[in-house]
Amino acid sequence: MHYCPGCGHSIIHKLLTQVIDELGIRGKTVIVAPVGCSVLLYNYIDTDATEAAHGRAAAVATGLKRAMPDRVIISYQGDGDLAAIGTAETLHAANRGENFTVIFVNNAIYGMTGGQMAPTTLVGQKTKTTPFGRDEKWCGTPLRMCEILNALDAPVYIERVSVHEVKNVIKTKKAIKKGLQYQIDGTGYSFIEVLSMCPTNWGVSPLQAAGWVKESMVPYYRLGVFRDRASGREKQND
Repeated sequence: MHYCPGCGHSIIHKLLTQVIDELGIRGKTVIVAPVGCSVLLYNYIDTDATEAAHGRAAAVATGLKRAMPDRVIISYQGDGDLAAIGTAETLHAANRGENFTVIFVNNAIYGMTGGQMAPTTLVGQKTKTTPFGRDEKWCGTPLRMCEILNALDAPVYIERVSVHEVKNVIKTKKAIKKGLQYQIDGTGYSFIEVLSMCPTNWGVSPLQAAGWVKESMVPYYRLGVFRDRASGREKQND
């Protein structure tokens, strides 16, 4: 794979492919991946897929689902894409309750373009564009997308998971499967945020990167179910 050693994308790809096969939906799945580290996702997953301009995956997914309501549409996006240039598309698709599934990979940095600050970069975190650490007075605080979308009425399922350790990898697979099943059932908009590692742009080893997710990201980006209306749960954080 083209992903760096220790990158969480490869783990998430594997989980997604397993779920697609378990649900028997390979022949009717369409994945949308815009610009970012996931731009070559199509090389690894044997389903229909389409490219989207940077940040526009939610708009493309909306068009696909409305034109082909019988297909399973997956929007696979990184944080620099979804929470920056794609903020408007993300919020409005969620607010409309579009019946597709979003997998949002949050590694707190712009990966493909060399490690610049993203909307999810933590306060004090060093990046190529914040060499002394993110300053909230200049840059504001990191966006918590699950919490933002949970303020909207329409989404039916919102959960934040992680792939930094085995037990959370298992939870991530369950979340992805639930989000896709809800779409199949016609329930509505599902949003799964996955905390992920980026050892190369963080400048650490893969093992250290997994530890950093646990020690630094999880306290700020709390894991858990924010909304699961199909199961009658409005908000629950672990």
